[in-house]
Amino acid sequence: MRIDQLLVQRGLASTRSQAQRLIADGVEWRLVEGWRRVAKNGDEVNPDAELRLLNDAEARYVSRGGLKLEFALKHVGLSVDGKACLDVGQSTGGFTDCLLQHGAATVVGVDVGSAQLHPALRSDPRVLCVEKVNARALTEDDIHMAYAGSMGEDGPFEAESGPLRLGGADGHEDWDFAADPEAEDDSDADFDGASGSAVADAFAESEFSTAFDVVVADLSFISQTLVLPAAVPMLKPGGTLLTLVKPQFELQPGQVGKGGIVRDPDMYAVVESRLRQCCADLGLVVTHWFDSPIAGGDGNREFFICATKPAHG
Repeated sequence: MRIDQLLVQRGLASTRSQAQRLIADGVEWRLVEGWRRVAKNGDEVNPDAELRLLNDAEARYVSRGGLKLEFALKHVGLSVDGKACLDVGQSTGGFTDCLLQHGAATVVGVDVGSAQLHPALRSDPRVLCVEKVNARALTEDDIHMAYAGSMGEDGPFEAESGPLRLGGADGHEDWDFAADPEAEDDSDADFDGASGSAVADAFAESEFSTAFDVVVADLSFISQTLVLPAAVPMLKPGGTLLTLVKPQFELQPGQVGKGGIVRDPDMYAVVESRLRQCCADLGLVVTHWFDSPIAGGDGNREFFICATKPAHG
């Protein structure tokens, strides 16, 4: 059996893409004695073989986005224990997984796509999915409708099917994308959600609120300057915004190099200035701007921005 498939079958990796990154970091197998190093993704291994990971960091979360957010939480000293969180651009759920593993009480995840969230997270009663919703047009009604749908009342919000057309930042040409290409492919998984009663218990039905202690975001193919005006009003006074910044989606086409790679380092300052101004315009105070420890899947440099909403107007 292919080793990348076996890692997924054993539950050591969530997807074959994650399995392949684990193999790059080092995987060994044996039947009786003598550990043997896996050389490549397609290596054939006896299905009964014992496996061990030489570096299990990649497997801590359902996608490596979780590792990025874990670093960011530590860097800014932000505790999400017991907090109500909003995850914009949820995709496979790396950020959601990280938030839950660090004690978040609930996570509402918003994504323009559907059927991308890892099954383990979809069935978690602490997670509410708001799918097929363009984050730049997100409203409290979208979240309430998804909640009602999870309770078996009115069906969850359904947007038109097919790719969503998103306008780029500051005069970008429009782009057509159905999903983030870095999202893990879990299309063959069983996506049954958590039961309504379990979700109600986690979200305290009588106190269900669209006010969040923490808002995180991992967005592609759209500028955060277009999304934050919809998300920030749902951040509680005293709350924290922590988002992953992908410069290639914050710049105009002429400022991005061949292959979608930002090659001019001066452009990073342009992106930082633009996002700092966006936060200021929304009444937030920027506290941190720093590099993500992991580059994007295409090799682009990425950053995090952290800002807080003043506790008093």
